[in-house]
Amino acid sequence: MSTSKGKKRIKNIPVLHEQVKEQHSIMLTPITWKKLQALAIDADKSVSEYLETLIRQVNCD
Repeated sequence: MSTSKGKKRIKNIPVLHEQVKEQHSIMLTPITWKKLQALAIDADKSVSEYLETLIRQVNCD
């Protein structure tokens, strides 16, 4: 994953976004989870970061 290599992360200080991430949960079928993992791997991101990027691209004006 390409996320600020060489920079020390400090707890509760946002690195990639303007806010610190919080833990949330969603329920997915095993097939959907596997597909999501594959998409994230192809994008060279974690599943969490892949979803964050995908959702931030949606325009909800």
